Amino acid sequence: LSSIILWGPPGVGKTTIARLLASQTQLHFEAISAIFSGVKALKDIFSAAASRRNSGQGTLLFVDEIHRFNRAQQDGFLPYVEAGTVILVGATTENPSFELNGALLSRCSVLTLRSLDQAACETLLQRAEKTVGRELPLSTQARAALTELADGDGRYLLNLVEQLFVCVPKGGEALDIEALFDAVQKRAPAYDKDRDAHYNLISALHKSIRGSDPDAALYWLARMLGAGENPLYLARRLIRMASEDIGLADPAALLIAGEAARTYERLGQPEGELALAHAVLHLATAPKSNAAYAAWKQAQAAAKQTGSLMPPMHSLNAPTRLMKEVGYGAGYQYDPETETGFAGQNYFPDDMPRQHFYQPGGAGREGPIAERLKNWNKIRAQETEN
Repeated sequence: LSSIILWGPPGVGKTTIARLLASQTQLHFEAISAIFSGVKALKDIFSAAASRRNSGQGTLLFVDEIHRFNRAQQDGFLPYVEAGTVILVGATTENPSFELNGALLSRCSVLTLRSLDQAACETLLQRAEKTVGRELPLSTQARAALTELADGDGRYLLNLVEQLFVCVPKGGEALDIEALFDAVQKRAPAYDKDRDAHYNLISALHKSIRGSDPDAALYWLARMLGAGENPLYLARRLIRMASEDIGLADPAALLIAGEAARTYERLGQPEGELALAHAVLHLATAPKSNAAYAAWKQAQAAAKQTGSLMPPMHSLNAPTRLMKEVGYGAGYQYDPETETGFAGQNYFPDDMPRQHFYQPGGAGREGPIAERLKNWNKIRAQETEN
C-alpha cells in the first residue's frame, strides 16, 4: 500500500475508505484532523509509528482536511512518508494541485472521489433500513426527493434518515414530499452552518446567473455569505462563470469578476461583499455564450488525439542558417503587411485537417466576431485554392 490523497466532496466516504484500508492491510489506524492538530501531535504520532515499525507493526495515518496544514507542516511529513514510517492517507475537499506541496504530492497517489449517485444513495437507504429493522416512512416520490436533497452527500443523507426514523414512529403513516420537507426543515437548521447545503446553494447561484436572473442570483449570494461561506470561494466561482457561461459575448465580464475578487481581498467584510454583488449582477445581466468553453473542450480532445504533429514549416522561426536551409520559416507571410491585414495561411499541422472549434453565437460581442471569422475563412479558402 502506498500513500494516497483522497480528493472529493464531503460525505462520500473518505474516512471510511481509510479505515477499510487499515483493516485490510493489518495496519495500525491513526486518525487526526488538520484543523485541530499541530506540530507536537504529529511528532508524537511519528515517534509512536517508528516504535511500532521496529516491532513489525505498520501505521496508516489518516489526516482529514490535510490541505489545512501549511506548507512547512506538509514538508514535515516527507521524511516519514519517504522512509515508510507511516502510510499517509490524506483527505481533502480542495484541489490537491493547488493546496498540497509538490514534493508531498509526488509521493502520493491521488484518488478522485465523486458525489454519490442515485443508485449509491439508494443502497445507503436500504442498508439503513436493514440496520434499523423497518422501512423508511416515505412515499415513493418522497424517497426520491430525499436522495436529491442529499445531493450526493452520504453523511448528510444518513443524518436525514436518522431524523426521519425519530420523527415518525414505527407503524406511522408514510410522509409525502411536502411532509418530508416540513420534517427536515424543522430538524435541520444547523446543516447550513455546517455547509452541508454548500453544493445545493452554489448550484442555485450558478444556474441563476446562467439563466440571467439577477434577483435570484443576489438572493443565493446573500444566502451563502450569510451561512458563512468563504467569499473568496464565491469569487473564484464567479470568475469561472464569466469564462464558461459568458465568454466573448461580454469580455468585460471576466475582468469585472477578477476585479471583484481583488477588491474583496483588499476590503474584506462587509465592504468587499458589495463588489461580489456587483459582479453577480453584471454576470447575470450579460449576454450568454458557452462557445469559448465548448471550443476549449474540443481543442483539448483534438490535441490528445493527434499526438506530436509538427507545426507547419512557415510558422517556425529560423534563427540559424541551417534552420533556414531545411525550410524553417519558408513561405511565411507577415499579416500586417498584406493588403487586408490577413494573409490566410494555415497554422494547423500539415498532416491534420483544419478544425473549427470556436463557433461564436450572435449574442453581444460575439456577433461581430462571427462575421469577422466568416470573412477570414473565405479569404483562407481562396488562398488554399491558389
